[in-house]
Amino acid sequence: MTFTPTKTLADKVRPDFPLLHQEVNGKPLVYLDNAATSQKPVFVLNILRDYYEQYNANVHRGAHTLSAKATDAYEGARDKVAKFINAGSRQEIIYTRNASEAINLVAYSWGMNNLQPGDEIILSVMEHHSNIVPWQLVAQKTGAVLKFVELTPAGSFDLEQFKQLISQKTKLVAVSHVSNTLGCINPVAEIATIAHRYGAKFLVDACQSLPHMPVDVQAINCDWLVASGHKMCAPTGIGFLYGKLAVLESMPPFFGGGEMIADVYLDHSTYAELPHKFEAGTPAIAEAIALGAAVDYLSNIGMDRIHAYEAELTAYLFQKLAQIPQIQVYGPKPNAQGEGRAALAAFTVADVHPNDLSTLLDQEGVAIRSGHHCTQPLHRYLGLPGTARVSLSFYNTREEIDIFIKALQETLDFFAGFQA
Repeated sequence: MTFTPTKTLADKVRPDFPLLHQEVNGKPLVYLDNAATSQKPVFVLNILRDYYEQYNANVHRGAHTLSAKATDAYEGARDKVAKFINAGSRQEIIYTRNASEAINLVAYSWGMNNLQPGDEIILSVMEHHSNIVPWQLVAQKTGAVLKFVELTPAGSFDLEQFKQLISQKTKLVAVSHVSNTLGCINPVAEIATIAHRYGAKFLVDACQSLPHMPVDVQAINCDWLVASGHKMCAPTGIGFLYGKLAVLESMPPFFGGGEMIADVYLDHSTYAELPHKFEAGTPAIAEAIALGAAVDYLSNIGMDRIHAYEAELTAYLFQKLAQIPQIQVYGPKPNAQGEGRAALAAFTVADVHPNDLSTLLDQEGVAIRSGHHCTQPLHRYLGLPGTARVSLSFYNTREEIDIFIKALQETLDFFAGFQA
């Protein structure tokens, strides 16, 4: 894919995304809820359809041509994911339904077998529920203790507090790379270094970073990393767990069934080598192959290019939001180039409920998110019942931001007149 100087990245890629050209309530759709899920390019949709139309068969189990072709595509996608995040081996990529399942896999396979009463798990107050609830359940069963890193005054991960919180009792640190509410980019490589200094393992939730910036698991030096395909132009129902090979080899299976075994006897079983030890049953074959196609699509554009363009959008979005004085945005501010945070903004307006904002914006064809964004503890920490959130991707444009800002201002004017 080549880009001409006269076109922005969004101008080039928007024809690839059919849903972006739909209408809502008779008005052109402006989709600004990308932190919840991304849209899917035709290239990925065609790969998904090709599997079912041309070589639909189960993987690993058949000697016939269709099964061999499906297996090659399924395992080829694993190679693409491994390269995308710079894993040391394809065996370090485990397919899961989503990032939530990936975290639960680590929680139950590693956590239940390695945590003892009094051991510490350090999370942060900004974590998605998927990176809190599994550890609560494991802590209840093992007697481990949960501790939480709070925020700096700027609304980002308090690294200095983390340094004070961690101890020889800490066995696990699990932190999001990018907050889906605050938009802060956490210093995961430095967190990993500190965690390993104390002998703790480190898990990174990369759901909000992987679709928007280059991510290198070896440079981060994390023990595990999780991601969901549906946020990175792939279908729903597919995600993955990265784990260091030695760590994964030390972990027992999470699910039992077909595919994850070597030999089964009536009284015991032996297990397959990695990665199949953790992939029981018929997998999401088409979705995994389409995840590989999504990786191809993003890689063809270039994650550096995507990040740079989204930084430009971020700078423009925050410039426009700053012109509406009654809005309060949470999380750190970007610099003039839009760097220093992700391309999203969670905000509130005094006396206007986020759900009301979202509903009226939807009537103008603008799709944003409202609520707690699966970060209820963070919203309680901030003293908020909820926020409105606008989140961008590389196929969004400045013109769409202008439409959003105009509709937002008109909505606020409506409420001001109503309250008067």
